[in-house]
Amino acid sequence: MKRNELTVEFKRMAVARMLPGVKISALARELGVCRQRLYEWRDAMRAGDELLRRPGRPRRLPAAGAATPAGKPTGAQRRVAELERKIGQQQLELDFFRQALRQVEGLRQPSEGRGATASTLTSKR
Repeated sequence: MKRNELTVEFKRMAVARMLPGVKISALARELGVCRQRLYEWRDAMRAGDELLRRPGRPRRLPAAGAATPAGKPTGAQRRVAELERKIGQQQLELDFFRQALRQVEGLRQPSEGRGATASTLTSKR
């Protein structure tokens, strides 16, 4: 049987026919699938996989920047957006403090050399 003919309904029907006392090899030959595949489908149904997906290569995930089909971002995308906002806020704060430091350094009066007294106003009375 071709892979695209193995619908979910077909797989469920095949698993339903795997009753105690039924020869699995004979059932597999009758259905045109390998015996191991029947066991995999049965195990998938027991695990709660309602779609009975084939084992092997996982489904392709959406692109890194793409949102889910409903248009809502995934948990990882929300976390990335939150961290990008935080980085932006920190950059604004950093720019503010750099500008403040430049202004404070501009207000300082340089001393006249090594060991000279600091350029502060005297408190002569």
